[in-house]
Formats: sequence, C-alpha cells, structure tokens
Amino acid sequence: MGRLDGKVAAITGGASGIGAGTVRRFVEEGASVLIADLDEDKGAALAKELGATVGFLGTDVSKEEDVAAMIAETTDRFGGLDILFNNAGFGGALGPIESTTVEDYDLTMDVLLKSVFLGMKHAAPVMKAQGSGSIISTASVAGLRPGFAPHLYSVAKCAVIHLTQTVALELGESGIRVNAICPGFIATPLAAGRPDADDSQIAQMREAGAASQVMGRVGEPRDIANMALFLASDESEWITGREFVVDGGFEAGPPWSRWPKFARMERPIRHHRPPDR
Repeated sequence: MGRLDGKVAAITGGASGIGAGTVRRFVEEGASVLIADLDEDKGAALAKELGATVGFLGTDVSKEEDVAAMIAETTDRFGGLDILFNNAGFGGALGPIESTTVEDYDLTMDVLLKSVFLGMKHAAPVMKAQGSGSIISTASVAGLRPGFAPHLYSVAKCAVIHLTQTVALELGESGIRVNAICPGFIATPLAAGRPDADDSQIAQMREAGAASQVMGRVGEPRDIANMALFLASDESEWITGREFVVDGGFEAGPPWSRWPKFARMERPIRHHRPPDR
C-alpha cells in the first residue's frame, strides 16, 4: 500500500524542480495529483508521462480566479482535495532597496505570498466540508534568517511561515493541518537563477555548492518531496502550525572543517584548582 492511497493533491509550480519531484513522489505513493503551473509544455508533458491519475491546469497563482479554478478542477476531476502544496515561486525582486520598484515589489509578493493566501482561502471550504486535509507551503531558510536571499524573497518567506501558523490555529478546529517546509539550497533552475537552466548548469551548481554543506552535497528535489510526503500523509496527523527546515544543516552553520582555526584546536583544558588552606 502507498502512503497516499486514495488521496487527492493539488501542487502549484508542479511542472519542474521541487514541484515536479513532489508530483512524482506523491504518485508513487498512490495519490491522484493536479499539476498547476504557468509552464504548459512541461506541465502537460509530465501529466501525460505519469498517466490518468495526474492532470494539468495552466495556472497563474498570483490571480485569484486561477487559484479558484485550480481547486475546482481538482475536485471535479478527482472527487475531492486532501492535500494542497503551495509551492510555486521565483526569485523575485533583486538588488538594493533603493532601486527596487513598486512593480517589482508587487509581483514578488503576489507570487510568493498572495498565492499562498489564495491557496489556503480556496482550499479551506473544501477541506472543512470533509473535516480533514493537509495544506503545505514552501517557505525557505531565508524566511528564518536574513542574508541568504534578496530582501523581498526573505520577507515573503518569513510571512509564509507566520501565515502558516495563524491559519493552522483557525483550520485545526476543522481537522485541517497547515505546515510549511523551509528548504535550504536545492539543485533546481530556481536556485540557478534561470528557469531554463539545463542539466549541465545544475550539475555545476551542485559541485560549487557542496563545499558549504556539512552533509557534503546540496539538496535535491526529492529531499523536499520526502518531507512534503510526510506532511501530506496520515503519519503527521498530530502536527500543525510548524515550519520544517530541510537544508542538510545549512542554516545551523558552516561545516566544522571550515570554522576558524582557533575553534578547532586540539589542546587539553587546564583545570585550575584553588590552593589548599
């Protein structure tokens, strides 16, 4: 038996990267999945590859009508909605605060934060009616500590974590769990800063990033997909309102071998005892 047998999921940003890895993982465990993504070519191809238990809908997660249509398509096609994974994202506005435009601010917040709000809003009535459900959102270690990502990306991901907690307190009374995943550095086109990054460019990124990871490698989409699977399954039935860091120890700090030399010196500790009297 699969861990998601009989369950129905909608995954935004499901055509590539973390989203596509999660679509594959959920299908392996028995779920029916609707892929929601702007990339119609990749999304439709993945749905066709995985068969009748997977559908695709072109979706702009920054638009309420598109998110509402995604939820409706999922329930119409598969008969319900047990899992919503708010995963769609991009790097957002770049550069110093003084040169960030209001237009860039609005787009960044629309894609990274408003989309999560919209997903929760439109999934809630369906899940309340059935008295169960799991809403998962992709946040980031950048939402926990500054210095890992651009200003607005970090702020939006911090807000996703807080929204997760507040909505969990509302929807928990209806049997719905709400959690977030905070990935570290994951080998995806998003991390490469190029949606069209090819396999060789991502391979170079893996090699360059491995030295800064205590586990000796950067993250892969499957690492996040496995956490999403846990949060989607009944194994996490008493977990809600939490953010889960999946980063290979990145946020904790650099590998011990890269600490300052004085912090790694091997020398005995001299104990000083008071003189006898």
